[in-house]
Amino acid sequence: MSTIKLGDKAPNFDAETSEGKINFYEYLGDSWGILFSHPADYTPVCTTELGAAAKYKDEFAKRNVKVMALSVDGVESHKAWIKDINETQHTEVNFPIIADEDKKVSNLYDMIHPNASDTLTVRSVYVIAPDKSIKLMITYPASTGRNFEELLRVIDSLQLTANYKVATPANWKHGEEVVISPSISNEDATKMFPKGFKEVKSYLRLTPQPNLD
Repeated sequence: MSTIKLGDKAPNFDAETSEGKINFYEYLGDSWGILFSHPADYTPVCTTELGAAAKYKDEFAKRNVKVMALSVDGVESHKAWIKDINETQHTEVNFPIIADEDKKVSNLYDMIHPNASDTLTVRSVYVIAPDKSIKLMITYPASTGRNFEELLRVIDSLQLTANYKVATPANWKHGEEVVISPSISNEDATKMFPKGFKEVKSYLRLTPQPNLD
């Protein structure tokens, strides 16, 4: 089994989900995507995470992002678990959860934990661009819930840096200054970034976020 790396094409698959049979590429269409895995249904941390993902629906929609979750339990179990999530997290789960009972998708995405005892998949997150390339991979331990604000921050950065020759510095948030690519000369930077820039060092130049008025 080959290991998935950043920049690789996200493997396509057909799967049964809580919302019927779905082809992953067709589901994503021209959108960005988040695929995130859960060890099993009825697990406490994952219950809060699925609730959180549902509550961010409007934020994901603003960024043209579709969400899909995965667990190795079956469709009927997922549907019953969704009722618990909606009740306890005061939301409505609004995205499909893959029923990966044969672990086909888990294997495709290297989600099988090499040292698993009672859990079969690690808690992984993949951010996938419209061209189906993998732009982010994070794997969390079972004891630590995922940070959806961080996923939104990363998507903001990915979408910005896909269109402009900039990078985002540590702890950057939407609206803050960004770093100009070192490959661009000062002369070209003056033309490309009409808001101007400040040169902290020859290799560290900051400019206001270019896609904001």
